[in-house]
Amino acid sequence: MSKKFKFNKGLIPKLIVIGIFLALVIIAIISDKVLTGTAFGDFVNNTIGKFFNIIDILKNHWITIAESIVIIVFFWLLNKLFEYILLPLGKKRNKHSTWWVLFRSIFKYLSSAVAIFLVLSAWGVDTPTLLIGAGIVGLAISFGAQSLIEDVIAGLFIIFEKQFKIGDVIQVGETRGYVIDIGIRTTSIEDVYGDILIVNNSDLRMILNTSANLSPAISDVYISYDQPLENVENIVKKALPLLKERIPDIIEGPTYRGVQKLDSNGVLIRVYAKVEDLKKYQVVRDMNRELKIVFEKNNIKFGFPTVNVNEREEEVKKAKD
Repeated sequence: MSKKFKFNKGLIPKLIVIGIFLALVIIAIISDKVLTGTAFGDFVNNTIGKFFNIIDILKNHWITIAESIVIIVFFWLLNKLFEYILLPLGKKRNKHSTWWVLFRSIFKYLSSAVAIFLVLSAWGVDTPTLLIGAGIVGLAISFGAQSLIEDVIAGLFIIFEKQFKIGDVIQVGETRGYVIDIGIRTTSIEDVYGDILIVNNSDLRMILNTSANLSPAISDVYISYDQPLENVENIVKKALPLLKERIPDIIEGPTYRGVQKLDSNGVLIRVYAKVEDLKKYQVVRDMNRELKIVFEKNNIKFGFPTVNVNEREEEVKKAKD
């Protein structure tokens, strides 16, 4: 079967830009070869033609350009080497990868700064003077960049005080999710929907860390009053290993906790397990499903709201007559 070609409308702006660029190149070439000495030719050479002086720069400074490219490629490869070799090695030796992620961020920024200064030095820029000037300018900027400094300091305190680490489940405001990255300035949190919240470290003031302990997953089920309680309890206890097998997200349990309460709906029994925080709601749903199947197979009746209606004897006699 032949596939129909579908034109992507998003390519139109790109094609327009490419067309304009090619047109300017053609105009510059024609004016240089044909229209030299004319008013239009001089206008083109003084505008578009200046752009094509880049070719002369490439001819005269190709050694410096090559040196700059080598510096950039070297530091790019150095970052990749650290990311793909040293970082995984550090994670294997230390179960908490937070320190390694922070070190990666610092290494990336420092190596980028060194690469920039080496490139500038290759082009003849007086880098020591530039460093002194950058220090003075940086001091002046720091007074207007207090929020940036606060973020960096807060990020260091998060690491040093071990408030949370990568992989922990925390709640910030109304967002609850896994910590996927702790940087120098920001922390990234991924919620159950896959959305990523990026928060400045200085804004992380009230944090709920739910990773210290496992979260409870509770399944409460009503059974009818006319069901033998001991028989139901024995069936539920025998089914617990099956629940554990069919619900792999259960870390501890499940266990039968007994009768929770007695009310008009019936006898409420409870099954309890411990799981990771973000998985507890799904585990509760799975436990409810498995208990429903167990009850159906053993003909156990569920409890439901009942209403007892009492009539007076006189009204009953009148109704019979």
